[in-house]
Amino acid sequence: MLSSCRQRARPDLRVLFTCASLVALAIPAVASAQDETPETGDAPAPAAVPAGNKRVYTPADFARFAPRTALDMVNQVPGFTIRGENTGERGLGQASGNILLNGERISGKSTDPVTALQAIPAGNVQRIEIADAAELDVPGLTGQVANIIYEAGSKLSGQFSYRPEFRARYADPLFTRGDASVSGTMGPVEYTLSFRNDASRSAAGGPTTIERGGALFETREDEFTGNFDQPQLSGQFKIDGPGSSLGNLNLLGRRFNYRYDEIGERDRVTGADQVRLISQREKGYNYEVGGDYEFALFGGRLKLIGLNRFSEEPFNQTARTSFSDGAAETGNRFVQDGESKELIGRVEYRRKLGRTEFQISGEAAYNSLDNVSRLFALEPSGEFAEVPFPGGTGKVSEDRYESLVTLSRPLSSKVTAQLVVGGEYSTIVQEGPGGKERSFVRPKGSLSVSAQLTPTFNANFKAIRRVGQLDFSQFLARVFLDNENENAGNPDLVPQQQWRYELELAKDLRSYGQTKINLVAALFEDFVDIIPIGDAGESPGNIPKARAYAADWTSTFQLDPLGIKGAKVNLRALVQLSSIRDPLTGEKRALSGSTDRLIDLGFRHDVPDSDWAYGANASYSHVTRSFRLNEVGRQFEGPVFAGLFIENKDVFGLTVRATAGNLLNARSRLDRVVYDGRRNTAPISFVETRNRLIGPIFSFSFRGTL
Repeated sequence: MLSSCRQRARPDLRVLFTCASLVALAIPAVASAQDETPETGDAPAPAAVPAGNKRVYTPADFARFAPRTALDMVNQVPGFTIRGENTGERGLGQASGNILLNGERISGKSTDPVTALQAIPAGNVQRIEIADAAELDVPGLTGQVANIIYEAGSKLSGQFSYRPEFRARYADPLFTRGDASVSGTMGPVEYTLSFRNDASRSAAGGPTTIERGGALFETREDEFTGNFDQPQLSGQFKIDGPGSSLGNLNLLGRRFNYRYDEIGERDRVTGADQVRLISQREKGYNYEVGGDYEFALFGGRLKLIGLNRFSEEPFNQTARTSFSDGAAETGNRFVQDGESKELIGRVEYRRKLGRTEFQISGEAAYNSLDNVSRLFALEPSGEFAEVPFPGGTGKVSEDRYESLVTLSRPLSSKVTAQLVVGGEYSTIVQEGPGGKERSFVRPKGSLSVSAQLTPTFNANFKAIRRVGQLDFSQFLARVFLDNENENAGNPDLVPQQQWRYELELAKDLRSYGQTKINLVAALFEDFVDIIPIGDAGESPGNIPKARAYAADWTSTFQLDPLGIKGAKVNLRALVQLSSIRDPLTGEKRALSGSTDRLIDLGFRHDVPDSDWAYGANASYSHVTRSFRLNEVGRQFEGPVFAGLFIENKDVFGLTVRATAGNLLNARSRLDRVVYDGRRNTAPISFVETRNRLIGPIFSFSFRGTL
């Protein structure tokens, strides 16, 4: 088995043959297509038309890029980056992303903005409006927001993409990634039906060293592969009428399958050498049924919303170790079967009184996790025998009720404010070992102010009181066989809360592009991190206070005014400082595993007099150390990734792109120090240094419209 694994570390000739074949096929197709269609490289760069305090882009502004979907268009808006709905929000709550569809937040909870935009053909988009959040009638938004105005049209339309990927080292080829959608109308109903598989492949291999007492103790040669597929079917239906009423129905079903296998040779300086095998399987499904109905009532609008989500998430992890001296194999198996449910009912009523618009909302939600965990040990006979593990089995549920009042009003022709006040009442119940019932009352709300300081410079400020969603699995015990750690479970866990302050400053550089900086301060209460449990245990728990401060700069610079027609540069730079008092030592440190530095640079050139485009990208990131009670370490990939792409926007009517990634040889790294007990008193047991090769990544995309 080791010999076959090592053979995969050599360059895969099938990958090289496939890449060469695709390029050879594309060249004559491109040459033929160029003679038959207009050349997109001659189109001008996106230039917004001011409309009050909005920037408005039309489809003509994106002709240079030959977009296939609304996502392609939004990705080319200068200085704009898609921010998804906050998955840590409780229930449906208020909107938290920066994408609206026809003035409404994306309906449903499992549909992210990328998926929703990718299902809208570019031909259906009428315009894209970039506006300040406080000026919109959607409570909860912050900063600049993209409102995509589109219609399904009377004729059936659609889009599709196919995105295979090949890695030169270790990984299996990826043939199953792609998506397709169709949209149309049938009487008063607009519909979108879509299929999507967010598949991925990951792999790496290389050496690991273990030192004890400052001397080399063990050398490892490890290789792993991870294959993930997540096919999903979804349907969105919008009902227009009767009268001014509007309705939405959202259906989604998804299956997921994750397979992870790792093999490692362990050569010890003294004692028997070892071979360790780790396998992990996650294969389950989830679905969501949701809808809303809005109609006129007493001079305003009443919206009724309902949602039902269910997920089955089985997990199986096995670790086995064999010895060169013929000793009996050792190992463990951890099996977990969890079922999670979420039921939400929400009502919103909004009305405009003069220049003030108010909204009253109420929400009731029920969340639960029913979990069964079992632990096994490998016996000399080669069979796994179950050992007691009662802390991993139990049920956790929460009933929650929320009420909010929102007031929005322009303070002047250039300044708009929005105020949200309210709170929630919740009851958390844990059944099983250490179970208990607790109830809480928490305030929630926000204040947003947007100001158009000059025709090309605007500012957005927001202060938010936020309550996070609990991960119910953290209430229960769990083991991690790959790194030999264990969570004891914590029945006293409570939701994380924070005061969050954001100031976004955006400058329109006109023909030169757009630049924006977002300054954030987050003051946490009951921050969730690993804390001591009992005399020797550890598990996620609450630390009274934590702080995080960030500056996030995003810009698009158009190079047309400098004489490089069709070229642009995208730049993002992030710096984050954080502080928390370590629950074991009492000393201040950074938040575990957070990104504290990031630089992302991209270049794209749509070549004039052609349908060709090419570009390059490079990114650098740095993460802080992660802390458990018996170890300190940093795990990351990189730190620098770089790649090149070439694209043609009309290959028999398709947009075809070839990408070569990881050209600067980014690695998969782990550095950790493990102690014999709790790190504030115990001596160091060993120091682990991992340096695994990822290798170059070749990907292709074929995108078209129906």
